[in-house]
Amino acid sequence: MSQKDLNLYWKKNLQYLGILLSIWFFVSYGCSILFVDYLNEIKIGGFKLGFWFAQQGSIYCFVVLIFIYVYSMNKLDKKFGVDED
Repeated sequence: MSQKDLNLYWKKNLQYLGILLSIWFFVSYGCSILFVDYLNEIKIGGFKLGFWFAQQGSIYCFVVLIFIYVYSMNKLDKKFGVDED
């Protein structure tokens, strides 16, 4: 793999990380702390949405983000020919 390809691969990896970490930050900090009062006006299953995000929703989102990262990196690895298959 050439140095140009390595730099492009690393740049794309950092782009994926930046996007996913931004989503993680928004869900964990924004939905659970900053916007909790607005979200508490909405109820799901009898629970206020802000409370749900603070207690469970953030965790579900984090797990989904992990799967998205794994899928994206596997796709990127195949594109650059560094996959393990």
